[in-house]
Parts: sequence; C-alpha cells; structure tokens
Amino acid sequence: MAKNLYVDAEECIGCGACVDSCQDVFSMNEDDIAEISKPETASEEEIQDAIDACPVECIHWEE
Repeated sequence: MAKNLYVDAEECIGCGACVDSCQDVFSMNEDDIAEISKPETASEEEIQDAIDACPVECIHWEE
C-alpha cells in the first residue's frame, strides 16, 4: 500500500521550511499554510527530508 502525505493545517506555522526543502511537492496557500502540491515529483527520501525540516512536525505519512 502506498503512503499518502498530509499536512496538519492546524499545527502549521507557515515557516516554509518544507517548501525550501522540496518546492515541487509543497507550496504555501493564501493563508501561509503548507499544502501538498505534487508529491509524485519527489522520492520518499526527499519528502522525508522536508518532513524532518518542519520545526512543528505537522507533515505526516498516512498509510
């Protein structure tokens, strides 16, 4: 089963660390909350690096 990626919008502080780490996968919406754009454009390892860069740990894998 493939992993799905999600951002807990209530926890996101809008720092942009995920976008800096993996700009094809993540973007910031009009409220400066991270969103998933195109997860298929990066490897799981690249996405995990972005997850690890998040200071509030609001990005998660869901199986």
